[in-house]
Amino acid sequence: MHLAYPAVLAALLFCTGLYGVLARRNAILVLMSVELMLGAVNLNLVAFDVWLRDTLHAGQALTLFVIAIAAAEIGIGLAIVLLVHRDRGTADIDKLRGLAEPPPTEDSVTAATDNDADNDADNGAGQGIPARRQTA
Repeated sequence: MHLAYPAVLAALLFCTGLYGVLARRNAILVLMSVELMLGAVNLNLVAFDVWLRDTLHAGQALTLFVIAIAAAEIGIGLAIVLLVHRDRGTADIDKLRGLAEPPPTEDSVTAATDNDADNDADNGAGQGIPARRQTA
């Protein structure tokens, strides 16, 4: 068997996966494209293992390792996507850019400083009594 056939097929699969990662907006489709890219890598590993006639079959062993990592990645990735979809209502990647809490507004900053002043008064701060540490 010629090495060119599986190498060309793997290159086409990898390019298709790369296009899917770069062009898609849906997080699930991006995860599927990553799996397609990993499949192309696995095809190359097995093809080169057969072409080199490796007695240890290192390419096939590495392929099994990549399959196990891909299964873990898709499981954790889908769990994260489902939780984000449940929380935000969308799996669109462009709308998920800001996963952090929104920056505080002036009202929340003022309310936080008022609460700190109240806590200091409750703790005895400013009265010569050391402030108590609050534990959560």
